[in-house]
Amino acid sequence: MKKVVITQSNYIPWKGYFDAINMVDEFIIYDDMQFTRRDWRNRNKIKTKDGLLWLTIPVEVKGKYHQKINETVVSNPNWGIDHWKTILYNYHKTPYFNLYKDIFENAYLNNKKKYLSEINLLFIQLICGILGIKTIIGFSSDFELKEERTERLVDICKKTGATDYYSGPAAKAYMNESLFANESIKVHYFDYSGYTEYPQLFGKFAHDVSIIDLLFNEGEDAKKYMKSF
Repeated sequence: MKKVVITQSNYIPWKGYFDAINMVDEFIIYDDMQFTRRDWRNRNKIKTKDGLLWLTIPVEVKGKYHQKINETVVSNPNWGIDHWKTILYNYHKTPYFNLYKDIFENAYLNNKKKYLSEINLLFIQLICGILGIKTIIGFSSDFELKEERTERLVDICKKTGATDYYSGPAAKAYMNESLFANESIKVHYFDYSGYTEYPQLFGKFAHDVSIIDLLFNEGEDAKKYMKSF
């Protein structure tokens, strides 16, 4: 039995993303898909005293179509300085900020990578390290794949030896499950409901924020507020 997830590259993702990584044997980042504007590819939310704030990595966009995630390049090399200043200002009073301060500060201030996909991978691996997640991480661009959307997913599953494919609930709208069944691959959908709230700064609780919010507020107890540990 081998469990596989295939999902797009996200910037400092929320806790559900890392639950997905931790629940499978191999996590494939779907990085040769089209880059989508105003999406999770290059931005995520944090909490501030003025409400939720988007942290966005500025990128070059050549046109509305045909630009892949792994081809997307950062347009401002100083973005890391700006993001770190914002994180520092809003989270320095959280109970466990100092526990992770040096790790994140180094990642933001000494990060010279120019491709979005590489930057996202750096932070995903950093956070997996903090959480003790050992899942193998790969890229869809490492494979020669078919063109049709679901067929590509099935193709990746076959080439990774997957017996079970896991996906977010939104995929039910387009997933052709019969293609997986034809290859004896079982399809499962994550349930992202029912997460337990934890103490946050700045008023009303919000689940849809970057996992750094959970780490800074709960430290090593962060796993208690996730589903896969």
